Amino acid sequence: MSIGRAEGNEIRLDDDAVADRHCVMEVSDGRRMIRDLDSRTGTLVNGIPVRERELAKGDEITIGNSTFLLSVDAGRRAESSEVEVGEGPGTGTGAQVKKLRYEELTFLRPESLAALPATERMARNLSVLLRISTGIGAMRDEELLTWTLLGMVFDVIPAERGAILLMDEESGEIRSHTAWDRVNGPDYAVQVSQEVLRRTADERVSVLENAESAQGADGSKTQSVLCAALVAGERFLGVLYLDTANAATRFSEDDLELVSAIAALAAMGIENARQFALLRMENEQLRAEASLTHDMVGRSAKMKEVYQFIERVAPSDATVLIHGESGTGKELVARAIHKNSTRRNEPFVALNCAAFTETLLESELFGHEKGAFTSAISQKKGYLEVAEGGTVFLDEVGELSPVLQAKLLRVLQEREFMRVGGTKPIKIDVRFLAATNRDLQKAVKDGGFRGDLFHRLNVISIVLPALREHPEDIPLLAEHFAARYAEKCNRMVRGISKEALGCLMKYEWPGNIRELENAMERAVVVGTSDWIQTDDLPEMVVETQAESGVENEAAPANYHEAVRQRKKELILTALEQSGGNITEAAKALGVHGNYLHRLMRNLDVRAAMKKHNQA
Repeated sequence: MSIGRAEGNEIRLDDDAVADRHCVMEVSDGRRMIRDLDSRTGTLVNGIPVRERELAKGDEITIGNSTFLLSVDAGRRAESSEVEVGEGPGTGTGAQVKKLRYEELTFLRPESLAALPATERMARNLSVLLRISTGIGAMRDEELLTWTLLGMVFDVIPAERGAILLMDEESGEIRSHTAWDRVNGPDYAVQVSQEVLRRTADERVSVLENAESAQGADGSKTQSVLCAALVAGERFLGVLYLDTANAATRFSEDDLELVSAIAALAAMGIENARQFALLRMENEQLRAEASLTHDMVGRSAKMKEVYQFIERVAPSDATVLIHGESGTGKELVARAIHKNSTRRNEPFVALNCAAFTETLLESELFGHEKGAFTSAISQKKGYLEVAEGGTVFLDEVGELSPVLQAKLLRVLQEREFMRVGGTKPIKIDVRFLAATNRDLQKAVKDGGFRGDLFHRLNVISIVLPALREHPEDIPLLAEHFAARYAEKCNRMVRGISKEALGCLMKYEWPGNIRELENAMERAVVVGTSDWIQTDDLPEMVVETQAESGVENEAAPANYHEAVRQRKKELILTALEQSGGNITEAAKALGVHGNYLHRLMRNLDVRAAMKKHNQA
């Protein structure tokens, strides 16, 4: 099955981010595979760009701006008979016709039931309705519901053929059907009378037709036809159609009454199944959209190495230590490892070890018993317990106190812990992922981190690249963040101007991807045009804009370059007056010393000073 933007694809996506032939899905040796066709934006599985990948149930496949969830049927359903709508098998002229409207149903009117004599058949019919109501009430799969219902109807009605036809209310076309020929099997089509079907649909009634002998279009002699409308509130859903050619078991008015009541219950069950399916689809879409905010973006060689690492380590339960500067996306990598693991359907719990005091962190991690300390008014489960079966991500693990380091070491070794104030050890089954922006090996040598804990955490490790190490991803990241915040702010942003993109590319991004995200959010919020301009970017980013061709040093190319040149002149003057003392120069300029250092680096003032001194 091919997916793409061009005509001829089995799934066609009208999306500029999708290639004409973007990817293909196929079954090979019993395995479900997806293969990217060298598309520009790539094919992502659970947020990871893939060239070719085997798929499993629950995988999220992102193609352009669309996300699909792979759902695999647990088993093959029974094969339905075909349905042919035509002149037969109608009962023809001279047939005895009986109609029954919904409001006339005895079984749905308690006052009418009370007036009827309690017969064995009445008791049986009420029992049947109760059984059917219970049997289909909890079903959430529309196709399974119709099969189950048809089987239950065959148990109590002497029909030779039956069909449940779900129809489009406006066009009257059959949208789906479940049909069965009890005499000849699924290889024979179930013939449905167009006249009976039309009458039932138009009048929304139940119809019973009996005839002594009539020739059907297929040569059969149909004695009885029973057709009941499936109506939920004001909505017409379809019909329940039954017929028999056996004169000994022709349908009765009692059968009409029972089938009409069954149809009323079935309509409510089908409507509930549809609403449930709609809610489930919306929920999956929301979950997919939420997960997209955690997907990594980037196609550089550095990022491809990260993706390959995630694919290799995700299927195992090994502990992973993620190194990297602040803002490089360590938590995103941890989430991607979890989403691609066998624990993907279990909790992912993230805890920032630097955000709590030692006492509070211990309570958050291990939980506490009631009365363990003054404010412990009830028992509380910790993150380790909440994540049972899933993944625990310990961010900034290098900030743990020596006491908590010892306790965490025991958890990693024994896979058990005790709540604060508890006396019984609690066994856990979780996978540990950890992250730090510190050099833990150096911390171990300096005595600031336990060596045994480091080795327990450092089973598999990866160092995430800083953004300055893969600047080719900056345009893609910037566009991604701009689109996200434009949607949040309900703003039209068509893209990033060439000048603004030049500023983004020249900046060093000490805060990495997080700083770039914040810069694009600011640009979207303060911007006024359809394109993000240089004026929309933070001042520090604009100040690093490279000089684009020296046309005339006395005549800067634009406003921002003029500001840049003027700042450089002021700093050079202040440094000259202070004899090169940066602290004194900062005081003279009225700025903090650290800020002046940063300005000098961004404006390349030292090179200008060297050039000035040589002159």
